[in-house]
Amino acid sequence: MAEQPTSPAMERKWWHTATVYQIYPRSFADSNGDGIGDLPGIASKLDYLKNLGVDVIWLSPIYKSPMDDNGYDISDYQDIAPEFGTLADFDHLVAEARTRGIGIVLDLVVNHTSDEHPWFLESRKSPSNPYRDFYIWRKPGPDGGPPNGLMSSFGGPAWTLDPQTGEYYLHLFSRRQPDLNWENPKVRREIYDMMNWWLERGIAGFRMDVIDYIGKQVDQELVKDGPHLHDYLQEMNRETFGGRNILTVGEAWSATPGSALLYTGRDRNELSMVFQFEHVTQQWDEVYGKWRSKPFDLVKLKSVLSKWQYALSEDGWNSLFWGNHDLPRAVSKYGDSTGYPSESAKMLATVLHLLKGTPFIYQGEEIGMTNVPFTKIDQYRDIETLNMHRLHMEAGLSPEEFIKGANDNARDNARTPMQWSAAPHGGFSSGVPWIEVNPNYTTINAEAAMTDERSVWNHYRQLIALRKAHPVIVYGLYQSWLDQHPDVFVYSRSLDHERLVVIANFTARQVSLTIPDELKTSGQCLISNCQPIDNLDPIVELKPYEAFAILSPTA
Repeated sequence: MAEQPTSPAMERKWWHTATVYQIYPRSFADSNGDGIGDLPGIASKLDYLKNLGVDVIWLSPIYKSPMDDNGYDISDYQDIAPEFGTLADFDHLVAEARTRGIGIVLDLVVNHTSDEHPWFLESRKSPSNPYRDFYIWRKPGPDGGPPNGLMSSFGGPAWTLDPQTGEYYLHLFSRRQPDLNWENPKVRREIYDMMNWWLERGIAGFRMDVIDYIGKQVDQELVKDGPHLHDYLQEMNRETFGGRNILTVGEAWSATPGSALLYTGRDRNELSMVFQFEHVTQQWDEVYGKWRSKPFDLVKLKSVLSKWQYALSEDGWNSLFWGNHDLPRAVSKYGDSTGYPSESAKMLATVLHLLKGTPFIYQGEEIGMTNVPFTKIDQYRDIETLNMHRLHMEAGLSPEEFIKGANDNARDNARTPMQWSAAPHGGFSSGVPWIEVNPNYTTINAEAAMTDERSVWNHYRQLIALRKAHPVIVYGLYQSWLDQHPDVFVYSRSLDHERLVVIANFTARQVSLTIPDELKTSGQCLISNCQPIDNLDPIVELKPYEAFAILSPTA
């Protein structure tokens, strides 16, 4: 591949060298034995995270909520769910994290609220209520049914009839998550005031849930990327975080390399970066979506990752992640959780953390946690999985096929409790956890990993430290190589007079790799999950899931 143009000098931000760690509070650490993780539990693990080297903690929602969708249905934006603790617990967590050089990022869920939020309780009282226009209400369609054909992401129509007023309200997710009306300036003002309230408590930023939905035009059945989306984000920037040195990340399932620059371009005054999911959705079945996976295709994965690296090479910024609270475990999805769990987990970490962008670690990923081997639908807790089970059974998918799809891709794979030790329930709780612990906690746990210098945990720790030590990892120009090779991912990063070459075998086979002439070099092996390699000979023999990176001088 031809050399890419040299990037202009990029304004340097603190989050360019940072590594973010996502915590799903319900499943991280339970301090009081009720089976639910909480804020004091998180505070008790700050030294663990400091030791790992992370700079930022992103907390999935901790606000007051009836927990229809595990906190993504908020009933009070300015209070803490009692199962997680109190505002005093939150302030303590922020202060204790700050003393360790760690910032706290909150999950901002402002496309919708809970149906128990006071705004919605008022809104549904009557069409003339002052809060009616805080949400999206429509009269029935000509046949008395829903106003149009919009569907919920959790299955079924996106409209629910409210008998009290005889009108339908919109919910693009659960019926208990009514969508806010962003066209109403009063809604936007309330949200900005709330955001500033949290910023003044000392948080380091926001991750913004389904932010590409807020510009929706429901009467045109346009859900994502509405005409006023970027107007709203620029207004939000002006009214809240624009003058503050904080991190903002927008979840945008619809984002493309082109639209990503609308969100993140240096002159756009919107967000720091977006989460895009093209590398995730390309593996989904055209009919059954994520409930029936396609075979893994490395060439397609490389194509997507490289496309995004090139698109944001001179402007904007990439977020780098394999997993989160909505996705399966990385080592189960992209690696080999049974044959080569440690090797493939380290390989995946190496590939991701040496790309250009800010890496995100999902809790447990750093010890190689895997998907859960559930066998019955009643072991699942997620509203999406339970709704989709019913709908897919009606559509003709067999129970066995659905469970297989759920074991591959359901959100609960990421939500089983963090595995701290070989103690009962993985050391997560002294009580009965809200969802079962993966039974492999006796062998995969943080306590064992921290004492093993060859562990996945120590590999992550090394990668995080390398990012802080080597500007080429942060700002180096990306170039992919051997794009059509079906088994191996090869890329380089170049800055000033240094070049980093990253080579990774994505298979359980030994692979003989012929090195392109332009990459033949010798230098320092910065990291490897096998024996260190510091010389790229014409042919390199790669062990199963072997990955390494060589830093060398350039002319």
